[in-house]
Amino acid sequence: MEIMYVMIGLSLLMAVGFLFAFIWSVRTGQQDDLITPGIRILFDEKSTKK
Repeated sequence: MEIMYVMIGLSLLMAVGFLFAFIWSVRTGQQDDLITPGIRILFDEKSTKK
């Protein structure tokens, strides 16, 4: 039964860590533009090869 308490504690600790990482990514602007990087590969760029 003690392992259940350890597992619940670890899962809560991980959940708080993921919540902190999500809040940090929103505040630093990492979630601002999710569309452009996915479609950037579809556009043809001019080749720099000679």
